[in-house]
Amino acid sequence: MLAASLKPPPSLAAFPSTALTPAPATTSFAVRLPRGGRLHLSAAATAESADAAVSQENAVSVSAAFDEARLSQFAADWKAVRADKAQGKILTLPVLRSNTGGVILKYSSMQGFVPNPLLSPAHWCKDPKRPIQEVTKDLVGSSISVKVVEANEGEKKLVFSEKDASWSTYSSQVKIGDTYDGIVSSVFHYGAFVHLRFPDGNYHLTGLVHISEVSWDLVQDVQDFLSEGDTVKVIVVNVDMEKSRIGLSIRQLEEDPLLETLDKIIPLDPDLSPDAETTSSPAEIELLPGLEGICNELLQEDGITDVKFGRQALEKRVVSQDLELWLSSVPAKDSQYKLLARAGRQVQEVYLTTSLDQEGVKKAVQRVLGRVP
Repeated sequence: MLAASLKPPPSLAAFPSTALTPAPATTSFAVRLPRGGRLHLSAAATAESADAAVSQENAVSVSAAFDEARLSQFAADWKAVRADKAQGKILTLPVLRSNTGGVILKYSSMQGFVPNPLLSPAHWCKDPKRPIQEVTKDLVGSSISVKVVEANEGEKKLVFSEKDASWSTYSSQVKIGDTYDGIVSSVFHYGAFVHLRFPDGNYHLTGLVHISEVSWDLVQDVQDFLSEGDTVKVIVVNVDMEKSRIGLSIRQLEEDPLLETLDKIIPLDPDLSPDAETTSSPAEIELLPGLEGICNELLQEDGITDVKFGRQALEKRVVSQDLELWLSSVPAKDSQYKLLARAGRQVQEVYLTTSLDQEGVKKAVQRVLGRVP
């Protein structure tokens, strides 16, 4: 029995040949999952993953190259726009879109902004009653002429101005003494801004009517005389090319009531001279407050030998509540110059007998007014 138990094992030749077939090349690898399960990955799947990784790496490389090219383009554009600003170059750029604050323009690879206040008056005056936000919507898809006013690469801030471009183009056409039809754009305590209509029918520039040039009347509040949207006629009294400013006047297109008063309300007989009965000494007439002190001081000036008073009158309008002294531009006659004193509606002629010329009289009056409170 023991011999049977020691029977040798069967020969290997007893197993089928298939049992001896080598294991396939796609040997499985076990990867332990979080829950203890097994996931079998083939070598083919591993190769696909490797290919995907290579593709992703290539994509990242292409993206990095694109970003580098874009940054290089941005740097070149910032350099170019700074040069345009320094040269004051006028650019024609397309309007991409608008918003409540202005319009966005395309500058090469970048975008810039034109705030509504820096748009040309031409847009505001197309329909003064229409909100500018509605007007700017019509600009989308068109191109406008602008200048660079701010190019800050650090803050990524690019601002353009259409008004500056208009000034460069049209300001040379504006001369002192020119008259324009205009539209009041805004009113402040110091005056009113007026858009000027040019011969081509468009409103290209804006000027300021100072409070002192609004009317010959006493103006305490500009809004009592002018409102936004009013149409007015103005005359150019100053052009400051350095500061890009135009000074306008409304009142200078009207006759000064001071000149109307004495010659129209109280016509002067051609034969009437200052030595006639119309002249009086300070003691004989009721003087404007402060005028007597001024006359006494004038007599203290070298070259002034006499002071007499002529006609009195009331103006149609109040020009100034304070006492003002005006020197007539009429040449002296028999060594006499005429001054006009005015306060409220009252006007008083004052005749100075003097050996001074007109410029000397002017300086003497200025010295006296500087001494008299």
